[in-house]
Amino acid sequence: MDKPPTAFEAVDGDAVVTVLMTAPDASSAEGIVRELLGRGLVACGNIIPGAVSVYRWKGRLERADEVVVILKTTDGLAERVVEAARASHPYEVPELLVQEVAGGNPDYLEWVRGECDGDGVGRT
Repeated sequence: MDKPPTAFEAVDGDAVVTVLMTAPDASSAEGIVRELLGRGLVACGNIIPGAVSVYRWKGRLERADEVVVILKTTDGLAERVVEAARASHPYEVPELLVQEVAGGNPDYLEWVRGECDGDGVGRT
């Protein structure tokens, strides 16, 4: 007899993932997060100020004050999250990295899954 999946087990694109993004300021980051929330693509986004990025861009060493954004979604929606964030982002080449979540609070993982439906309605 098959047991139903636990909160840690993914079912058809429901594995929880995070998407790491940087933005130039909290205002632009919040605008992107609110758009993604409105479309049901993410359950939440944490906007963390105070990041300093040092990087090479077009052959020059650059430094920028940024905010870090951690978006919570499912692997089934991750590609749409990246596409939507990229389209709204002020950077020419925004950082958008999808990261697997190995586990966590089962109630939280279920909440993320329930909020991510891709149509702005939520499943909870």
